[in-house]
Amino acid sequence: MEKILVSACLLGTPVRYDGRAKRVDDRLLARWRAEGRLVPFCPEVSGGLAVPRPPAEIAGSGPSRDGASVLDGTAKVVTESGTDVTEAFVRGAHLALEAARRSGARLAVLKEGSPSCASRRVYDGTFSGRSTPGQGVTTALLERAGIRVFNEDELESAAAYLSELETSSKF
Repeated sequence: MEKILVSACLLGTPVRYDGRAKRVDDRLLARWRAEGRLVPFCPEVSGGLAVPRPPAEIAGSGPSRDGASVLDGTAKVVTESGTDVTEAFVRGAHLALEAARRSGARLAVLKEGSPSCASRRVYDGTFSGRSTPGQGVTTALLERAGIRVFNEDELESAAAYLSELETSSKF
């Protein structure tokens, strides 16, 4: 059975920076949970950050400020006060990859907008509430390792990919 790495906050665990969860009540997540497919994980907490914690965004001087830039060393993850928390985000990303590999997960459903988990958009590093296209640190690392990442608004697409994986592994 295919496993799915999933942001713990989407399942109701209060691990977000503000001490809350972003629970998603969806029939697919409920079914996958009942089937024992889900591998809940929070890269930020696993990387050593507290709950609650100051919000963080990806910042850098180049045109590309996203998780890939952080992994490549051309951007950092900082709090609004300027504290560099890059090391915790990178450590958490590697621990997420380790959890995915240990469980055999080849896909993930992660929280959009997060500097760790975003798959489509991240905040622009100015703490102004503006977002820009890009991925979080964990998503960038997972995708480099061949693990497909979807966000909470792409559950139908994740289900279609899951079906592809299961069909291809039967042959």
